[in-house]
Amino acid sequence: MRNPQLYRLVLGGCLGSFIIVIFYFQINLKSAEQGTRWAGWHWKSGRSPLQMLYHGDQPELSIPQMTHQARRELLEEVCRSYTRKRRVLVQEDLKHLIVDDQHGLLYCYVPKVACTNWKRVLMVLTGGGRYSDPLQIPANEAHVPSNLRTLSEYSPGEINQRLRSYLKFVFVREPFERLVSAYRNKFTRSYNTAFHKRYGTKIVRRHRADPRPEALERGDDVSFEEFVRYLADPRTQQEEPLNEHWERVHSLCHPCLIHYDVVGKYETLEQDSRYVLQLAGVKHEVRFPASAQSARTSEDMAARFFRNIGPLYQRKLYSLYRMDFLLFNYSAPAYLKFRLH
Repeated sequence: MRNPQLYRLVLGGCLGSFIIVIFYFQINLKSAEQGTRWAGWHWKSGRSPLQMLYHGDQPELSIPQMTHQARRELLEEVCRSYTRKRRVLVQEDLKHLIVDDQHGLLYCYVPKVACTNWKRVLMVLTGGGRYSDPLQIPANEAHVPSNLRTLSEYSPGEINQRLRSYLKFVFVREPFERLVSAYRNKFTRSYNTAFHKRYGTKIVRRHRADPRPEALERGDDVSFEEFVRYLADPRTQQEEPLNEHWERVHSLCHPCLIHYDVVGKYETLEQDSRYVLQLAGVKHEVRFPASAQSARTSEDMAARFFRNIGPLYQRKLYSLYRMDFLLFNYSAPAYLKFRLH
């Protein structure tokens, strides 16, 4: 079975940064085997996770294989249709790609899409026996940068080698449900004082008429409507990149520049996580933690938050997240008050 892969050619560097040019071509079994030999790693099954995905032993595709093939093909089709000019990757683009050298995995983490649990799982896999149960790892420890390596920390040659021969995966979520989840977590929890100070005070100052002095100082009572106006304000992105918790997935993980072999979805989190662990040959060593369904931000909950957002700002917000809707095959929510066409 053939599938397009991305190969990269390092052109050169300047002041510690480098440029990678990207081009597509068809990869076959021989080139996949060469990629593994070049890397010098040996897998328990004799095959890398990448080879397990594209060159499995089954003569016919399984349902998970067909599902993920369809997701890859749609992603590539949208990228071809909407990416007019392909830019180059730089080292900054790789900071969200976590590396597992022991199992040949590259994971692009997206906040508010089970990334805490995926980081926990990768800490088990790369911890050399230090951890056995992902849930034993405190959430704050999972987010300590030094506990996991990112692709940006490697040399250009090492980066290219891993992009060629490792299984690359990402997990995505319905964009507005992810956005509401980020708002609930960062602006309605009293313990998130750093976010209140960093973002809340700015939002109150710019998007609230006659704010009280204590609100300007603390920024701990931002409404969802104010948050939406902040996101839709052109000054927000002119001044600095969006925070990773509400940044678009395509801006965090660059799926039109990096070919992801598995695109998992929050809506099918447990099945897709099992599939990745199966490909990595570790499904008996670690289990992906089950999450509490009651705590999730659902479509109904997102609809309640959007109830007080007028059509103008709904349209602006949809335009901001439009590529994530298209790339990952999410329909515009039925609760929106405007027509797309």
